[in-house]
Amino acid sequence: MQASTRPKNILVMLGHPSNTSYSAALAEAYAQGAKTAGHTVHVLRLADLIFDPILHGSNPHHQPLEPDLLAAQESIAWAQHMAWVFPVWWGTTPALLKGFLDRTMTAGWAYRFNKGSSLPVPLLSGRSAHLLVPMDTPPWYYRWVYRMPAIHQMRRTTLEFCRVRPTETRMFGPVISSTAAERGVWLQQVHTLASSI
Repeated sequence: MQASTRPKNILVMLGHPSNTSYSAALAEAYAQGAKTAGHTVHVLRLADLIFDPILHGSNPHHQPLEPDLLAAQESIAWAQHMAWVFPVWWGTTPALLKGFLDRTMTAGWAYRFNKGSSLPVPLLSGRSAHLLVPMDTPPWYYRWVYRMPAIHQMRRTTLEFCRVRPTETRMFGPVISSTAAERGVWLQQVHTLASSI
């Protein structure tokens, strides 16, 4: 992604349920890099939000959104670019992030269906995104053996479904066996990536 000549509204979404995780460190490095480049940055930590992550029933409109989710929708609408930071657990996203998506990215807000058509109309166009994904699996193994289910879920069937694009993915790992120096290099890479938006 080439650097923009105009400041942007940047939303950093931390999808890890702990604010002291390595994912949180990546989110902070990204936010600092974007601020250094002159962008306006808002960080949304899902662990700080008060909401029921379980969608009770098949229709999300029967379950009113909590104030924190309404505010999250406002932040997404405000953003011109987003960074979604989350670890891979059991091959996919943490349950907290999945629950956030189930509750927040609702029909009529993130997308809609026109009467008589089975094709969705995306409602979040005009935004781009980065996915920053630490994992304990070697990234090459996750890509070629597991076929990246979390990446496809977030990139293809969530963000691009709502016309958030382009989306670019950076995977980091294996974190579990990484050295402090390696983790420091990844943080610097994320800082540089954000400063080049």
